[in-house]
Amino acid sequence: MKFTNLINRGAFAFAAAATLAMMPLSAEAKDWRGWNIHVVDYPVSHGMEAFMAEVEEKTGGEIKGKVFHAGVLGSQPDAIEQLRLGIMDFGVFSLGPMGQAVPATNVVSLPFVFKSVPQMYKLMDGAPGEALGKALEEKGIVALGYYDAGARSFYNSIKPINTPADVDGMKVRVMNNDLFVGMIESMGGNATPMAFAEVYQSIKTGVVDGAENNPPSYESTSHFEVAKYYSLTQHLIIPECLCMSKKTFDALTPEQQEIVRVAGKNSTDLQRKLWQERESASMEIVKGGGVEVNEIADKAAFQAAMSPVYEKYLAANPDMTELVNLFRNAD
Repeated sequence: MKFTNLINRGAFAFAAAATLAMMPLSAEAKDWRGWNIHVVDYPVSHGMEAFMAEVEEKTGGEIKGKVFHAGVLGSQPDAIEQLRLGIMDFGVFSLGPMGQAVPATNVVSLPFVFKSVPQMYKLMDGAPGEALGKALEEKGIVALGYYDAGARSFYNSIKPINTPADVDGMKVRVMNNDLFVGMIESMGGNATPMAFAEVYQSIKTGVVDGAENNPPSYESTSHFEVAKYYSLTQHLIIPECLCMSKKTFDALTPEQQEIVRVAGKNSTDLQRKLWQERESASMEIVKGGGVEVNEIADKAAFQAAMSPVYEKYLAANPDMTELVNLFRNAD
């Protein structure tokens, strides 16, 4: 009997120790871990480092932490789940894949839901961004700011794209997502999902006529060497979120919470500035490489062409109608 009790007590102690090991650091420890998929020298990474440095400075060293770059702490889906559990303290996450955990964030993956990058800033810093913030918080995530991840535009080897009709018959590589496939098909194009690493050769050999991405990606992959027409449709503007675990945030004092929120805003402002500088540098490189760049001042025709995409999305997600309209009908 005594032996059994000893076993039971030992098992209980082991279970308790294992549970403690899996629990997040206590509010007293305040030694945060931050997740980041990007390399160290990247606008997002600099923004995160600035955030952590400001929090440490303004709390007098009561809160310290480290940003782990280049995805060394695992994939985004895993990191999001750890954030919700309080095992991870903060991170920057694309709102595209975030839709798996927080369905409301899928709204910003709808094509042409934003009219421009400045409008994206305005909406994400306003009521629409607050609505997404509430949806995130219901899932255990606190949004501290929305970073700029660039605007995706079309590039191809045939001609400039100025209207939806210019996409008709064009073979365009897209990410493997029904929304993006529908976007191309709604303009009469042939959507071709394929691995990103295959795009350069596929354009060069004519397997596809073009693809779409933001300026730094278009430039850094050398896609501009084989696709000399870059049309600034800005059809997808998917921000990234500087997020914190609600468990970590709730453990802070009100004064510390205010410091964290201010640091989040300052970090967001810095990251957006650095991203715009990076985009400008990339645009100079591609123009210097002989690319014909055309801007599209009025995207109304493109937005109108997306009606089938929105209808299909809202038919499958009727509960998102109000949120979609909040974004789509904004000035």
